Amino acid sequence: MVYLLALVTGIVVSMVVIPVMVRYAPVLGLMDQPDPRKVHTSPIPRVGGIGIVIGALLPILILEPLDPLIRAYLLGSLILFAFGLWDDRREIGHYAKFAGQLLAVCILVFYGGLVVHSFPFLGHSSLPDSIAIPFTIMAIIGVINAVNHSDGLDGLAGGISLISFSGIALLLFLSGNEPVLVITLAVIGGLLGFLRYNTYPANIFMGDSGSQFLGFTVAFLVIVLVENVDPEISPAAVLLLFGLPIVDILIVLLRRIRSGSNWFRATRNHIHHRLLDLGFVHQQSVVIIYSIQLFFVVSAILLRHKTDWGSLSVYLVSCVILFYVVTRAERSGWRARQLQQGPDSSLIESKNLLRRTLVIGPRLILSIGIPLYFIGSGIWIDKVPRDFGSMSALVCLLLLIETLRGSNPRSIMRRALIYVTGIFVVYLGVRYSPDWWAWVRPFEVMFFGAVAVSFALAVRFSPRRRRIEFDPTAMDYLLVLILVAGLIASGSNLIGNSVIVFVIEVAILFYGCELVITEKRERWNILTLATIATTLIFAIRGLWPELAKVVSI
Repeated sequence: MVYLLALVTGIVVSMVVIPVMVRYAPVLGLMDQPDPRKVHTSPIPRVGGIGIVIGALLPILILEPLDPLIRAYLLGSLILFAFGLWDDRREIGHYAKFAGQLLAVCILVFYGGLVVHSFPFLGHSSLPDSIAIPFTIMAIIGVINAVNHSDGLDGLAGGISLISFSGIALLLFLSGNEPVLVITLAVIGGLLGFLRYNTYPANIFMGDSGSQFLGFTVAFLVIVLVENVDPEISPAAVLLLFGLPIVDILIVLLRRIRSGSNWFRATRNHIHHRLLDLGFVHQQSVVIIYSIQLFFVVSAILLRHKTDWGSLSVYLVSCVILFYVVTRAERSGWRARQLQQGPDSSLIESKNLLRRTLVIGPRLILSIGIPLYFIGSGIWIDKVPRDFGSMSALVCLLLLIETLRGSNPRSIMRRALIYVTGIFVVYLGVRYSPDWWAWVRPFEVMFFGAVAVSFALAVRFSPRRRRIEFDPTAMDYLLVLILVAGLIASGSNLIGNSVIVFVIEVAILFYGCELVITEKRERWNILTLATIATTLIFAIRGLWPELAKVVSI
């Protein structure tokens, strides 16, 4: 339960904080202005890092006992956050940023006691502090800057960080370490809330306040994982968990040194810039990098207890192949071929025929099927724990207030409350399904399959496609990649099938709910009413079990 609470709290807090900060970004001077090195052509609010950090740290403060290591992490994160905000507002320069990074890392090392003692090819021998401490400081600062410099396209730094965090969370889950897993899930929640706004075309950027925090956190979690949680993990697998940002920044530094330019001066030498220059469009470049990062992280999971040579070989060979291919393409003048864009004449010609079967039908399945599934699950599940009852009562109250006050039916708060209810429904259905549910399970699978297909058809054939604001994006591709990686892990007996079922059903339900929310303009629409009814049922069953017979079968 604490895992779910950390994730959900991070998502909700991040999604609520960011719109508020967007409103005040011009007043606070937190606007990212376009320049020749950047891709965007108009000012964009640079406040996403605020949502990420608050969304991540608030659940940790609430749920975690604050031992010295966690206190050092929190203090270091806040220092980096402050320096990052300062830079987002005034461009403080490399030396001031480095001073903030050094201060944050020294607190983590000297106060928190986090030091890298395990090195590849040295077995279980520990290096002396005289070597280990300087290396730890330099390594963490290097990771911070690697992630910071990967923030060059919409959704890029957030997406590759999410892939790394997901791999770390899986390894922590396998090790059974609850405190560090809670931290990881809280950060994932804050990041997911941010990515809702940052997918191309982005409405906000994370800025240095977000990217430095992500780099600091991924370095912290990886070191804790290898040094404290599971010392049997190959130290060389750490490179695979960090993935593409490390080799990318090293290649960029090498190119700057060879050209005699300033090491710290930003240029268009990063892998995402090079892919754009090769003719790939924005989303294609992001998807390519996501795929490479996922390959690295999945390899780290599968090779975690293998030899150092195995992990290092996979990393180095993959990097050499990648950059050789990119360099070869640049020198040969190769360019990606783009499809010609034009009016969708086939859709225009056939829209009358398809309207009833491919537009109205899928919409009915989504707008009626999902609310019925919500209420039905609330009635049929075997048990609602008391903590779920309390949280459901709060969600029900907030949604009633949000609806009664006449807010936008598609407001972020209403979305977040419906998403939280969807998570409750799926989790309780997987965890507390009745004995007879085995007979109904095939129909549930068919229901989720119908929701997935209906969503795809509704998005593809809707005559209001340009207005429903739900064209598939690189973020959607990222979620599919993570689900596929989860299936691979399940097939390798790394995690239980119930976890996979939960993740897949939540993802499908989120997409279905998002489309219904986007298209429904009524305040008291059926999805809102069903969510209120479902959370009310959960609240009654969880807080007053003696009434369970009245509201359940």
